[in-house]
This record gives sequence, C-alpha cells and structure tokens, in this order.
Amino acid sequence: MDEELRNEELRNQPDIDIDETAEKAEETLQDTAAGTLEAAIADAVEGSEVSSVEAETVTEGAAETIAAEETLADAAGEVTGYEETDAIDATPAPAVPVTGRRPKKTTIGGQALIEGIMMCGPRRTAIAVRKADGSIYVEEIKKSASETFFEKVPLVRGCIRFFRQLVTGTAALMKSAEISEEGAPQEGISRVPSGEDDDKPKTIQAAKAEQHVTGKEKSASKLDQWADKHSDGVMIFAAVLGLMFSIVLFILLPRLIVDTGLHFFSAERSDSIKLNVALNFLEGVIRIVIFLTYLALTSRLKDIARVWMYHGAEHKTIACYEAGEDLTVPNVRKMSRFHPRCGTAFLFIVVLVSILVFCVASVFIGVNVWWINMLVRLALVPLVGGISYEILRFCGRHDQNPICKIFIAPGLGLQKLTTKEPTDSMIEVAIASVQAVIPENSNEDIW
Repeated sequence: MDEELRNEELRNQPDIDIDETAEKAEETLQDTAAGTLEAAIADAVEGSEVSSVEAETVTEGAAETIAAEETLADAAGEVTGYEETDAIDATPAPAVPVTGRRPKKTTIGGQALIEGIMMCGPRRTAIAVRKADGSIYVEEIKKSASETFFEKVPLVRGCIRFFRQLVTGTAALMKSAEISEEGAPQEGISRVPSGEDDDKPKTIQAAKAEQHVTGKEKSASKLDQWADKHSDGVMIFAAVLGLMFSIVLFILLPRLIVDTGLHFFSAERSDSIKLNVALNFLEGVIRIVIFLTYLALTSRLKDIARVWMYHGAEHKTIACYEAGEDLTVPNVRKMSRFHPRCGTAFLFIVVLVSILVFCVASVFIGVNVWWINMLVRLALVPLVGGISYEILRFCGRHDQNPICKIFIAPGLGLQKLTTKEPTDSMIEVAIASVQAVIPENSNEDIW
C-alpha cells in the first residue's frame, strides 16, 4: 500500500528540465561573484581613502613639528653682539635642504678668517671657525632689520657699508685667532708636586703663577680688562688703523713717488694739463704694481696661504648655494673658486676709479704741490669708494653684459692670487657659516 502511494506521488510531480536548472544555477553564481567583487572594491577604495587621510595627517604633523623646531632654533639664535651670543661647538653641520630651489644671485658674502669664515646675510652675520680639537665653532649675530637713510643713498651707502664691514671683519678676525687655538694640547707640561694634586699635570708657567705674580703681569691683566670693557672702541680703532694703512700704501705712496719725480721737470711744465694727465696714469700704474706686489708677497706666507684657501671655500660654497644645489662637500667641491662679486674685484675697481677721479681733480686744481695732492686724495677716498661700490653692484647684477665683464675680468684674474683650492675640512666650515645666515624668506637675499 505504501509503495503504491509513493509511485502515485512521483507520477504527479512535474517534469524537471535539467538544462534550465543548470542555467539558473550559473546565473546565481555570477550574481553572487559580482556582488562579492563590488563589495571588495568598495572596501578597498574606502581603505585607501582612510590611508590617504592618515598619511596627510602624519605629513601635516611632521611639518608642524619641523616648523616648531625651526621656530625654537630661530628664537635661540636671535642675538645682537658677540658678548650676547650663544656659541655652538658642532661637528660638520648637515646639508641645507634646497632641492628644487631656483638658481639666483645672492647678497650673502663673506670674509676668510684664521681657520674660519665670516659670512654676512641680509639679517645675520655668523662666524664659523675650526677649533684645534677638530670641532666647528659657530656664532651668530642678529642684524638690525632697519637701515638708516644714508645706507640707501647711492654713492654714500657704499662707504658706510664698507666701514661697517671693516669693523665687523676686524673683530671677527681677532676672535677667530683666539677660537682656533682652543682645544690645542698645552705646551710645557710638567709634573709639579703639590700634595693631593700630584697626579694632575700642570704647566710650568701655571705653577710659577701660583707662587708669585709680578707687577708686570698685574698691569697686563688690567690692560686686558680695560680692552674687554671697551671692546667696541678697540675694534673701531683697529679698523681705522687698518684702513689708514691701506690708504697710505695704495693711495698716498704712489702719488708721493710721482711727486718726487716732478723735481726733474720745470715748474711751468709740471702744471700743464697734458703732463698732469700723464702723471695720474703713471700714478695708477704704480698703484697697481704695489697692489700686485703686496698680494704676491703675502701669498707666500704660510698662514696667509691658509686664509686664501678658506677664501676659496667661501666662494665655492656661495656658488653652490646660488646654483640651487644641496650644501654638501661633493657639491661644493665641484664649484669654481672664482666669483665675480668678490672683494678682490672691488679693490681692483677702486684702483681703476681712483685713476679717473684723481686725474679729473688734478686738471681742475691745476697745481702740483705734494701736500695739496695728498689732501685732495684723502678727501676723495670716500667718493672713490662710493663709485666703486655702485659699479660692483651693477656689474654683479649684469655679469653677462660685455661691458660689465671688462670690469669683472681683472678681479677674477687677481683671485688666482687671493684664493686657493680648499680642503674638505675647510669646505665643511664654509657650509656651516652659510647655513647660519640663510634667510627664512628665500627672496630676501636676492642680489
């Protein structure tokens, strides 16, 4: 009975189309796969957006951290003078990240020191000196953001800036001589019995000083104290003394030689215009000869030769900075040590301008009396310096101009005497000095 009922149920069931069933199963699988794929893509996109947001958040956080560190560094480095600065003993500083910066002509310039370099930027002046123990000493001086009226007046500004640079350079030179000796091993070390301190080395001079101080040593100490108390006045006096030496050697002495030769001419001929013009050109030639002889002789001195090497390091580093490359030793090494906006070029322009100015003055005065000639040249020194500064400034901006190249070429030639190829150690010092004066605003130091 049961078997008959099952057979009847089987007969009443509809016929199953196998092909249709397979087709429906395949469609169901495709829909399921498509839905799974879309969900996976959506999850991936959402995940990437989250990752992008997280990456941007991390980048912004890092930028804020770097900005905060730079702000703290700038706040710590804002100083106004040598007595108020914080000195830094440092190993070679890391390269300044200047990737992507366009090439430019910069107003940043420097001066070679004893085992170091002074670098002047638009707001700060810094010295970097290699100490005897191998470390690099860096000291920054905050510059005033404002300029006086006369520092903006053509012809006048050159003299003011030159004198300020001379005073600052003299102070930096003297300071570098002291710093470069720090960390050097003491000479004359001796064991001097002194009870509990027998194991400590003492210099013989120090041992004697502990026993007795002479009146001469006391007076020397008082002189040092007075000099420290009036350091600004001492620096100005030293700068004026150095300036007067240069004026006597390169301005007055050539004219004195020419006036001595006038004794071989009659009084009537000595006052003629043609002879005055000829004598002024002869004076200029003598001035150039004295200048070249001075450079050649000083270059033979061992200490001066090292100064010229630091001068070369300064030029190379500035050229690397102007090229927009990272300040690294390999990048600086490949640069030229000859720079068109160098102080040597300025000095040669001074010589050329002095010939023209003194010649015109002699024609107008019309009298060849030696002491009058000396006074006239002293009075015209500021004018010569002012004109020379404006010429150098113009030629620096248009150094590709054919006429400007004529003024620049002699200075570049003279740099073969005043610059030498530096060592990597010297380049590291130059990099440290430039890093200390690069302005925050990249357009602030455009020449």
